[in-house]
Amino acid sequence: MNADDEIIEPTDFDGAWKESIEIYFQSLLELCFPQVASEIDWSKGFEFLDKEFQEIVRSADLGKQRVDKLVKVFMIDGTEGWVLIHVEMQTQKDTDLPKRLYQYHHRIVDRYGKKTVTLAILGDLNISWHPTNYSVSYCGCDLHFKFPTCKFLELEKKYDLELTPSPIAIVIEAHLATLRIRGDDQLLYRTKMCLTRKLYERNYSKKDILEIFRLIDWLLQLPKDLEQTFRQELTQQEKENTMPYITSIERLGREEGREEGREEGREEGKILAKQQDIIEVLEVRFKSVPKGLQEEISIIRNLAKLRTLHRSSILCNSVEDFVAGI
Repeated sequence: MNADDEIIEPTDFDGAWKESIEIYFQSLLELCFPQVASEIDWSKGFEFLDKEFQEIVRSADLGKQRVDKLVKVFMIDGTEGWVLIHVEMQTQKDTDLPKRLYQYHHRIVDRYGKKTVTLAILGDLNISWHPTNYSVSYCGCDLHFKFPTCKFLELEKKYDLELTPSPIAIVIEAHLATLRIRGDDQLLYRTKMCLTRKLYERNYSKKDILEIFRLIDWLLQLPKDLEQTFRQELTQQEKENTMPYITSIERLGREEGREEGREEGREEGKILAKQQDIIEVLEVRFKSVPKGLQEEISIIRNLAKLRTLHRSSILCNSVEDFVAGI
């Protein structure tokens, strides 16, 4: 496997999109499923139901997992609703997708008795594949399950993503670029730089700049030599804009952490790399990290928890604030 193959493995997409949904769930629905988004009372917040969904998956025995998130929301009419959002990132059609979505939907309703809407996002490059329903007819018994879908290729035609202010639009651009230009490292470099510039041009908050860049960086991975060049150019641009958000904090230690995780090829390597990233960011921001805190970070083995703490280390106001969030 070469480096270009490595950046488009499903696990890379899965990790980036799981976090994208968690961070920008409202923005994602408003862009991809505006009708559904308009019926949700966002002022009441929402809750990710990972435990409930995992119980459904375990009992269903439905094979390989994609990116699936079950979310509790409150509707404008005051009722509670559940949103099952499924992100399919395969580069070719999956004829089992409609049946799988029906099984998920049916099991959620059957087990929990909740009103549920199932949404499918298609991130592939096959323009002719756009499933919208699952139908079975046998001996006069008919079943028809219809689900809303959003295909990134069609969304790209409907809206000019380059001009769309939604933060999730840039992540979608990065996703499509990853699929389209693999193997062309120079074009990948220029695309990544262009998308990164947009973060400043659109006057996003510091928090959004860091979050979106982290997702772009996850999707658009460059060879080591170009990554160094990218960092140098980005550092110069941030100096000119007097907003060194990314290079001073977010990029620090990331390359070493990513390389360690990649070379190790095991979960342990990724955990150790992420622990080191957190400690290094805290040291740069607050000059020192108490030994006890370093030890506490070193015993955390959950990679998802470590990723959350890494974001917290970048955005917290003090070491005390960081500790409070552990």
